[in-house]
Amino acid sequence: KDVDPMVARNENASTNDSTQFTPTPQRKYRFFQNVEVTSEGVAIVRLDNREKKVNTLSFALSDEAKIMWNSDIHNNTDIKAVIFTSAKPDTFIAGADIFDIQQLEDKTQLLSYIERELQFFQRMKSKGVPLIAAIDGPALGGGLEWALWCDYRICTDNPKTKLGLPEVKLGLLPGFGGTQNLPALVGVQNAMDMMLTGKDIRPNKAKKMGLVDLVVAPQSLEKVAIHTAKGLVDGTVKKSKPKKKSLLNRFIEDTPPGQYMMWQQINKLVQKNTNGNYPSPFAIIDCVKYGLAHPSGNDKFKHEREQFTKLAQTNESEALIGIFDGMTAMKKHQYGEDAAVPVKKVAVIGAGLMGAGIAQVTAQKGYEVLLKDRDDVAVGRGLSYMSDNWDKKVKRRRMTKFERNKNMSAVVGLSDDSESWKKHFSGADLVIEAVFEEISLKRRIVEEIESVTPDHCIFATNTSAIPIADIAQGARRPERIIGMHYFSPVPSMPLLEIIPHGGTADCATATAFEVGTKQGKTCIVVKDVPGFYVNRCLGPFLVEVSALAKDGVSLEALDKAMKNFGMPVGPATLADEVGIDVVSHVASFLSNADLGVRMEGGDISLMQNMIGKGWLGKKSGQGFYSYNGKKKTINSDVKAYLKEFSSRDLGLKEKEIQDRMVSRFVNEAVKCLEDEIIADPVVGDIGLVFGTGFAPFRGGPFRYLDTVGVDKYCDLMNGFAEKYGPQFEPCQLLKDHAASGKKF
Repeated sequence: KDVDPMVARNENASTNDSTQFTPTPQRKYRFFQNVEVTSEGVAIVRLDNREKKVNTLSFALSDEAKIMWNSDIHNNTDIKAVIFTSAKPDTFIAGADIFDIQQLEDKTQLLSYIERELQFFQRMKSKGVPLIAAIDGPALGGGLEWALWCDYRICTDNPKTKLGLPEVKLGLLPGFGGTQNLPALVGVQNAMDMMLTGKDIRPNKAKKMGLVDLVVAPQSLEKVAIHTAKGLVDGTVKKSKPKKKSLLNRFIEDTPPGQYMMWQQINKLVQKNTNGNYPSPFAIIDCVKYGLAHPSGNDKFKHEREQFTKLAQTNESEALIGIFDGMTAMKKHQYGEDAAVPVKKVAVIGAGLMGAGIAQVTAQKGYEVLLKDRDDVAVGRGLSYMSDNWDKKVKRRRMTKFERNKNMSAVVGLSDDSESWKKHFSGADLVIEAVFEEISLKRRIVEEIESVTPDHCIFATNTSAIPIADIAQGARRPERIIGMHYFSPVPSMPLLEIIPHGGTADCATATAFEVGTKQGKTCIVVKDVPGFYVNRCLGPFLVEVSALAKDGVSLEALDKAMKNFGMPVGPATLADEVGIDVVSHVASFLSNADLGVRMEGGDISLMQNMIGKGWLGKKSGQGFYSYNGKKKTINSDVKAYLKEFSSRDLGLKEKEIQDRMVSRFVNEAVKCLEDEIIADPVVGDIGLVFGTGFAPFRGGPFRYLDTVGVDKYCDLMNGFAEKYGPQFEPCQLLKDHAASGKKF
């Protein structure tokens, strides 16, 4: 959900190497302030890329670092210690610059670049003086690897300070010695946990695990760093050493039987979590094991950069970097800095799972929140949902008790019977409605809310399929009405679809975008049509589930096929998670909408009949699967129902099951681009990866088509159209790209 990749996107890529810099005595370097040397011989190196908000390790910065070191530090015998820090508040080094990796057509050139970086770090060490990293803000990827080459690490307790090696999220591995230096410092188990998950480590945990030596207030960082540097020189402060291992950890990490069990367990977890679809975790394991077997010399670093370079050439890494690039692009809207209405108070109508989830992510980000439902019991359930979620975060140490109490105090529960609810709503800047999917109810709420809210207030509806223009009919301020389609469960699903109707003002779209982004969502703006984008693509996909069931494919085979394709869960499990009633409603709605033949070929009564039996999915304990605690099974009633539903058994192989389901999905995504429902393929990829879990290592439907070949995919679909019916016919844009050879 919170992606902090090892590589930071250059916000102005065109200036990466072309920006003209003229040195002056006051500013000798483009990426560094002039080196300061104290009277005690402590050199302070302050990274400061004035062209960007954050410091990133670009090729250009790396080249300049070598010049700076050789010119100002290495041969200066007066320098007794060196501190590396940042001149920028709240940021140390956010990672390597992704643009540099992307622009290299020949990725094997990375081998020599990484080797030069390693030689630079080793040259730093060869001066023989203490090196101190003074960290305020993110030290990620290459930034943390720089710090790992130092003798001592100090970080601040700034909430923005976090340390991590998240390269795995981009299909890569730490390439500047990280797979060797991190295990040596914090132990193999801690290091593997960090590198295989890409998780952030906060200051207190970093100190506890030995990743940093001191945690200080931001105001004291430089002063403490200088004092520590002098202590390291005169011997009153000892160099950082790996944290002493417990007896158990010594057995696990330092004995052959323990290591055997440890690697067996790590490989088992990686295989379970990746299904073998992501090569980078296995490469990280390989590098660490190689280093343990070759502890001396530079062979271990050579092996690491060779593995990095191999990964950089994979489709998986290219796809994951594309997703990250798309996420970065989605953080900004096109409506201007001052277009949005300033929002302090957000009112949420409906305290069910969706409404309470929206209220939770809103309160967490500092907004005042009103949560309203029909009666106190419903409101109480919503407040309990938020309270329970925050209590879990406190228990897992992801939130302090103070933050939990502050969040709860920001939420005011209101019911229809509350005499004061209208007064509270009179101060709302944004209202988000999350009630049942019933257009008459939604219109009634619009009318009621418009009568009590100020003229500047934006009204957002969290409908999953109903066109926004239909909801806005008869409204007094239709230009202030917009769709904000959240996905369930709201606190953990990263996507938000923003849907302006034809008459929506830019200020409403900009407001929804900025609030959604602050809530931690990746926002995509889509056209106001039935189902919008994500659910519109899910419609034909769900119909194909029923078609495959008719053709004798079992639930287990369906789910296994799609999990092996790379989806986080199979379609039957997904339907149970979302709710059979919700999925059935969307499928029924879209079957009666404007998709025509693309919603044919199956029988959506499969789910409609399940609703009549009370099989609503996980929430009712029975859907396609039966749920008993964490156990999931298929009972005899469901098996009998599906056997009765099935009309034939074609004995389909897994590949054909995958192709039938994915082609319905992918074709609708391209049709949405053809109909300008989405602005471009990047929006389309981000929407389906974050909204449905479309295999991230494939990069989304459009990158997937480019990888397998649009012409080959068109041929596949035409073959299905002949065999199964016109629902498989490729849309015109897909045919056009196939004919021209153009990529998305």
